[in-house]
Amino acid sequence: MFSFMDVGENTAENFYHAFVLGMLVGLKDTYYVNSNRELGIGRYDIMLEPKDKTKNSFIMEFKVHKSEKENTLEDTIKNAKKQIEEKGYEENLKERGFLNITKMVFAFCGKEVKLEIY
Repeated sequence: MFSFMDVGENTAENFYHAFVLGMLVGLKDTYYVNSNRELGIGRYDIMLEPKDKTKNSFIMEFKVHKSEKENTLEDTIKNAKKQIEEKGYEENLKERGFLNITKMVFAFCGKEVKLEIY
């Protein structure tokens, strides 16, 4: 069907982001699916905000491994988690009464993908 090579290395993060976003649109009846919105002091990649505040919210961050800055995909994951926390992506959800917030970090290097959920 398609490959991350279809868009080239410089846009691989955007490719994965759009691919996952496309799959999540089917949740529109139960979630507000938001992409690249400013929140806190940054801009998150994808946020799923449940229409029922008792359900789980999701914050997703996508990062392509940068070998000049990171040794491993685990380093990429650490940097993405640091970004989520330092930029305060979950603060607005908490202020509006969302208690169940799951954060997901996707790290990519070519065909290798690692995911951490916390």
